Amino acid sequence: MSMKRRAFLGLSATLLAAGAVGGWKLTHTGHQPLLLSARNDEGGKHYAVGYHLDGERAFTTLVNERCHDVVPHPSLPMALFVGRRPSTESYLIDTRSGRLLQTLHSEKDRHFYGHAVFHKDGEWLYATENDTRDPGRGVIGAYRLEGESLVHRDELSSHGLGPHQLLWMPNGETLVVANGGIRTEAESRVEMNLNAMEASLVLMGRDGTLHSKEQLPEPMNSVRHLAVASDGTIVSGQQYMGDPMDAVPLVAIKRPGQPFQHFPMADAQRQMMSQYTASVAVHSDLRLLAMTAPRGNRLFIWDLDSGAVRLDAALPDCAGVGAVENGFVVSAGIGRCRLYDCRSERIAMQPLELPAGFWDNHLRLA
Repeated sequence: MSMKRRAFLGLSATLLAAGAVGGWKLTHTGHQPLLLSARNDEGGKHYAVGYHLDGERAFTTLVNERCHDVVPHPSLPMALFVGRRPSTESYLIDTRSGRLLQTLHSEKDRHFYGHAVFHKDGEWLYATENDTRDPGRGVIGAYRLEGESLVHRDELSSHGLGPHQLLWMPNGETLVVANGGIRTEAESRVEMNLNAMEASLVLMGRDGTLHSKEQLPEPMNSVRHLAVASDGTIVSGQQYMGDPMDAVPLVAIKRPGQPFQHFPMADAQRQMMSQYTASVAVHSDLRLLAMTAPRGNRLFIWDLDSGAVRLDAALPDCAGVGAVENGFVVSAGIGRCRLYDCRSERIAMQPLELPAGFWDNHLRLA
């Protein structure tokens, strides 16, 4: 995937739904589920959008800065569209009308890393952030929802450098954090410490207590995106920052009671990823793992337990992926969004009646 094209599109989003813990439950009100994502237009303007899966548009809201993840509130019709690193703005939006409720500004000497989560009771939101006075020192901003506004109330350590995505474990009280291990300055995406990276997978309480911290054997393998199954299995997708010719696995797994380790895959699949993964999703009921590799224009689906390949498909600039009842929905920066029905041995693909192209790397259902 061209980085020039990627910058122009300004894409991003994440979809975790039924069967994927750490995402959000589907709600059915007689209408199609609402897909939330960040999207651009052909002129490069940034939007927060909501579309029903039947193609009906719910809203398109112009925002100042490019967003990355989308965080629906667990019970109220609102969602936070989180600014993409190193953004200092995120946008709280009414998902019924698209009305901008709040432009959330990061604290002084902080910027957003693109991901956040609401606590299950909906009162608190936790966002990964960078301490720009000590570039890369990971912090998690704690914001309280007061009416239609999020108010910064506290800050926790991420127990690592460059935190990216965070999700809840099944108990709803323990956070899993992907610390990318990279130092970046304010208003910059330039890596400062590639020869001294410290990527890690952290489990911590929402009071800041560190439960565990594990690392992969390759120092330059940046832990980026996460999915959590209902049994507590954690899967992460990596971005390798070393030599493009190095043979480094880019998907890792932590099963309950086991260490954080590489997920088994064929070398041919690893090579097609071009050292970069984007979104990962777990379907707990079907026991499947899906991952997008946009630089390699590839979508993968594996059996979560055996590691057997269920699908290895070409998909230009594939972006967000998330679990729905019968399989996975996948968006793309180029071409159509697609539904993959995984209930049978042979996975069937169906294009969705959604706008083509310009979708970001993450999407969610509400």
